Amino acid sequence: MSTTAADIVKAVGGAENISSMTHCATRLRFQLKDGSAVSTPTVEAIPGVMGAVPQSGDRYQVVIGGAVTTVYNEIMALPDMAAEGQASASEQQSDADVKAAARSGGPRGKFSWLDNFFEFLSDSFRPLIGALLGASLFITFMSLMATTGVIGNWADPTVTLPVSWQFVNLAWKTVFYFLPLMVAYNASKKVGADPWVGFAVMAIVMLPGFSDLGKAAHTASIAGSDVSIVHIFGLPLTIFDYGQQVFPPLLMAAVLGPLWRGLKKIIAENVQLIFVPFLAMLVMLPLTAFIIGPIGVYVGAYLAQGLSAVNNFSPFIFAIVIPLIYPFMVPLGLHWPINAIMLLNIQTLGYDFIQGPMGAWNFACFGATAGVMVIAMRDKDKQMRVTATGALVAGLVGGISEPSLYGIHLRFKRIYPSILAGCLLGGLIIGIGGGLHTSAFVFTSLLTIPAFNKIPLYCIAIAAAFFTAMALVIIRDYRTPEERAEVKAAKAAQEAQEAEESRPEAVSPTSPDVAVAPAPSTHPGTTATAVAERTTTETATITVTSPLEGRSLPITEIPDPVFSTGVVGQGIAIDPTNDTVVSPADGTIVTAPDSGHAFGLKLDDGVELLIHVGIDTVELGGKGFDVKVAAGDRVTAGQPLVVFDRQIIADAGYSNITPVLVTNGYEFSEVAGIPADAVSAGTPVITVTR
Repeated sequence: MSTTAADIVKAVGGAENISSMTHCATRLRFQLKDGSAVSTPTVEAIPGVMGAVPQSGDRYQVVIGGAVTTVYNEIMALPDMAAEGQASASEQQSDADVKAAARSGGPRGKFSWLDNFFEFLSDSFRPLIGALLGASLFITFMSLMATTGVIGNWADPTVTLPVSWQFVNLAWKTVFYFLPLMVAYNASKKVGADPWVGFAVMAIVMLPGFSDLGKAAHTASIAGSDVSIVHIFGLPLTIFDYGQQVFPPLLMAAVLGPLWRGLKKIIAENVQLIFVPFLAMLVMLPLTAFIIGPIGVYVGAYLAQGLSAVNNFSPFIFAIVIPLIYPFMVPLGLHWPINAIMLLNIQTLGYDFIQGPMGAWNFACFGATAGVMVIAMRDKDKQMRVTATGALVAGLVGGISEPSLYGIHLRFKRIYPSILAGCLLGGLIIGIGGGLHTSAFVFTSLLTIPAFNKIPLYCIAIAAAFFTAMALVIIRDYRTPEERAEVKAAKAAQEAQEAEESRPEAVSPTSPDVAVAPAPSTHPGTTATAVAERTTTETATITVTSPLEGRSLPITEIPDPVFSTGVVGQGIAIDPTNDTVVSPADGTIVTAPDSGHAFGLKLDDGVELLIHVGIDTVELGGKGFDVKVAAGDRVTAGQPLVVFDRQIIADAGYSNITPVLVTNGYEFSEVAGIPADAVSAGTPVITVTR
C-alpha cells in the first residue's frame, strides 16, 4: 500500500498542495490549496482507489474502502508530508487566505457555506461509524435472542432481564448513552476548538448530579410536554435526560467554535493555554445547561414530531417517500440529522419507524452495486470488479453505502434510475405491509434483519429492492456507449500488449540483432498470387476523412483527459465551423443515442469509429441535436448523421471540439491524426495502417 499512498499524494498535486487531510470509514478527505490541479481519472486509476469525488471549496475525497486507515497512516508517514507539516503559522494563514479567496470567487463560492454545514454534520458522526456499527450488531444479537424466545423483550423497560443478559445489554447502551459526549468531541474538533473542552461542557448535563437536581424541581408544561424545572440562583433550569441526544452537542459546538477563536484573538499567546479553556468553559457550561441544551432537545423533538405526523397520517406514503429521497440526501450529508431523529424516536417513543423504509434504499443501493459487479465479471473488467466486490461486502455485511455511492454510483449517472426503481418497489411493499418498527438504532444490513418487528415483510421488501436494482443495472448497463467503448479499448489494448510480449521474436541465426520476418505460409489451394494479394491488403493504409468542417487538432488539445490521453482511442479532434456531422465512409451505425452527442460506426474497411460531438454534451439531453440515423442503419459516405447547434452548446458552457477516434486501434499497427488549419467533409484527417 506504500506505493498507493505515494501515488495518491502525487496525483492530488503533491504534499505542497495539501492543506489538511482526514479520513472517515471509507474515504480520504483532502483540503487542497488548488483543487483544479487534480485529474480525477488519474486518481481513480491508482490501484486500491475505488473512486474519487471533487467537491466545492477545493475539497477532494478519495474512496479507499476498508483499508482507508492504513492508507491514511502511510500517507502521513511519507517524508514529503512530514516536511510539509512543518510549515510556519504564517504560511498556514496564507494558505487559508488563498482558499478563502478561491471560495469567494466563481460559482463554487456561492455554495461553500452549504458544504461547510454538511461537512460539520458529517465529521461529527463519521468517526463514530465503527462504534455505532459494533453496537448495532449487539442490538441485532439481543433481538435474535428475543425472537427465538431465549430472553424476554429486551427493548421493553417493564421487562426485567436476567443479570447476565442485563450485562450483555450494556454492550450497546454504552455507545448510545454516551453518544452526546462523542459527538461533542468530534464537533468541537471540527470547529477548531479543544475537543476535550467540548467534551467537558457537554458532560455537565450528563452527570448523575445534574439529574439529581430534578428531585427539587417542579413540573411545568412547555410545548405540550411536562418538564422538570429547578431554579438555580433564581434562573430556571430545565432538567432533561440527555443520553442519546445529538442535537444539543451539535449546537453547543457551533457556539463554542466562534467563542474559542475569539478568545484566542484577544488573549495573549503566552497565557492562552490557561485562560482560553477556562473562559470558554465559564461561558459554555451555564449556556449549555440553561439554554443550548434545552433548545437542542426541542429542535430534535419538533423535527421528530414532524416526521411522526407524516407517518401517522399515512404510513403508506411515508414508506415510499423515505427510500426515494435517501439517494439524494446521503450525498449531501442530510441523512445524519435523520439518524439523530431515529435515536430520538427510540428514546421518546421506544421504537423508530424510519429505519425500515431506509433499508429499502440501502438494499437498492447494494443491488445496483451487485449489478455492476456482474457486468464487470462478464467484461473481465478487473478494476471495476474489485471496486464493486469491496463495496458490496461493505454494504451487505456492514450496512455502509458510501463505498457503493462514491466509488461507483455517483460516477455513472445511468445507475440512479435503477436504484430509484428498487427504492420505489421496496417502499411500496413496506407501505402495503403497514410499515416497520425497530426498537434500536441499527445499520441496515443482512446481519441486522432480526432487529425489525416484521421480519418476513422486511425481507421481502429489501429483496425486491435489491434484485430490482440489480436486474435493471444488468439490463440497461451502468455505462454510456462511449464509456463502454473506453473499457473495451483499454481491455483490447492490454490483451494486445500481453500477446505481443508473449510472442517469441524471430531472429537471424547469424545476426542476433536483425529480425527476420517469417515467410507467409501457403496452404493447399492457396496460390502465390493470393498470398501476395493478402499481404498487400494487410499492410495497406486506410484513410479516414473528416465528418464535418472545421480545424483538425491533435487529440492532446481535447479538453477532456479521457479523450486527450488516448484511453478511448487515437485519432483527431475537429473544432467545427459548421453544424452537420456526416458519415466519413460507407458503414453501419453501431450506437446512436437519442441525445445525438455521440455516434459509433463500423466502417466497411474494418475501422470502428467514435464521433463525439462536443465535450460533456450528453448533459444537454438532446437539446440542440437533430439526429438523422439510428443504431443498425446502413450509411454511405457523406450521409448526415446529426445536425447540431453550436451556439446552444457554447451557451451551456461546453466545448464544441469533436473527438473522432478509432476505437479498435489495437487491430492496426498505427493510427495517426492529421492536424490542419481547415478541413471539410471528405478531407483526410486520420491514417490507419494495418
